[in-house]
Amino acid sequence: MSKTENAAELSLAASLEGLLFVAAGPVSVTQLAAALEMTTTQVERGLKELEEGLAVRGLRLQRHRGRIQLTTAPGMAELIERFLGLDSVSRLSRAALETLSIVAYQQPVTRPQVDAIRGVNSDGVMRSLLSKGLIQENGRAEGPGRPILYGTTPEFLQHFGLSSLSALPPLDLSVAANGDVDNNSVLKG
Repeated sequence: MSKTENAAELSLAASLEGLLFVAAGPVSVTQLAAALEMTTTQVERGLKELEEGLAVRGLRLQRHRGRIQLTTAPGMAELIERFLGLDSVSRLSRAALETLSIVAYQQPVTRPQVDAIRGVNSDGVMRSLLSKGLIQENGRAEGPGRPILYGTTPEFLQHFGLSSLSALPPLDLSVAANGDVDNNSVLKG
């Protein structure tokens, strides 16, 4: 039996799982379709099947900005940390959670916009979030001074156990208008 025949016997979901497992990082549906010599519609159907199959396993599909990657299930974090001998996930300060919430819900957003919403300077917090890989620079705004635009990263999704930005809980604007947003609950769902 040839290698091509062996690959043909695998389900589309299994083929996608294998490709995502060996991918160095997030990949687009177009890349997967090209590798499998299929349409993006067929690949999306296979991804849906894979996602349903993974729902009861230790892995999940994570989508971010049109790219997909295979990650461990959020519930596995403590077990994986213990297995790898890692310290528990670093905790974020209230200021970091507040800033991260603003970036997550308003992205792309500039630091001056974050400052205006928070009412304080966010330079240090933004630097900290950048160094932790939870936010990234996404270009520059067209306004005066062309300030940097920020958005969240795939690591942000992993940190909070989200499969995509659409999994963020809805923002309660009545609470936000009062200025009493509990960012732990906003991001932790």
